Amino acid sequence: MNTLKTLGRVCLTLLMVVAAMFVGSHLWHYYMEEPWTRDARVRADVVDVAPDVTGLVSDVFVKDNQTVHKGDVLFRVDRRRFELALAQSEASLAQAKATLDLAVTERQRQERLGDSGSEQNREKAVGTEQQDLAAYNQALASRDIAKLDLERTDVKSTVNGSVTNLDLQPGDFVTRGTAKVAVVDSDSLRIEAYFEENKLPRIQPGDRAVVKMMGVNEDLEGHVDSIATGIDDRERTSSSGLLANINPTFTWVRLAQRVPVRIHLDKVPEGTKLISGRTVTVDIQPKGR
Repeated sequence: MNTLKTLGRVCLTLLMVVAAMFVGSHLWHYYMEEPWTRDARVRADVVDVAPDVTGLVSDVFVKDNQTVHKGDVLFRVDRRRFELALAQSEASLAQAKATLDLAVTERQRQERLGDSGSEQNREKAVGTEQQDLAAYNQALASRDIAKLDLERTDVKSTVNGSVTNLDLQPGDFVTRGTAKVAVVDSDSLRIEAYFEENKLPRIQPGDRAVVKMMGVNEDLEGHVDSIATGIDDRERTSSSGLLANINPTFTWVRLAQRVPVRIHLDKVPEGTKLISGRTVTVDIQPKGR
């Protein structure tokens, strides 16, 4: 009887050891070899919208976190100065056109005189016409620039998306080329997952990706779009010469580098808010898995 009890305990112990080894092996394989990561984020391109003219802001047509479409007017720079500049350039263009017409008339008159007129006067008339034509073209270009500046007083969104962190009010002074509104491009929303380099051999473009977002019960679906071809080397620094300057490394444990993998989203559950910066978990399912 005691022998049977002892044998039963030994069998139970062996069974538990085998089960523990199986579970441990499975967990080791899952955590060390399977291509998944919790180090992933929702990403999107942020477009810094800057005016192409300088002046005072007269109107702001959007509010913070508002959805906008490509071509929507975000804000307007005061137009009065640019309207006056356009009127002035149109007057200069009209004057240049009148001067050119007189020069053309004089050149034609000299040509009609033929041999009865002097060669010097004909050459002078041709030269004057060419100068006036150049002045007319310059006035025409100035008019077109003034018209373009007036059109650019309406600052428009170049992408579909939403305005974020808006801090612009009527009366603010804006400068050409200085960004004043940030628009998150909704068409560029994607997942950036950072995988350890030892998992990259099991990841290929086109592989199915299951994305789990914190606070969302239903999974998102996508596929591997691309794998980064370079990351920063923190052990290498620039030097004044042409030789590489490599910092000596004394660490015993070498951690695997993390490489960005871009995930294109194919299916997003209705009502899911894709906010750039949200944390997600990505599980890659290689083809044939």
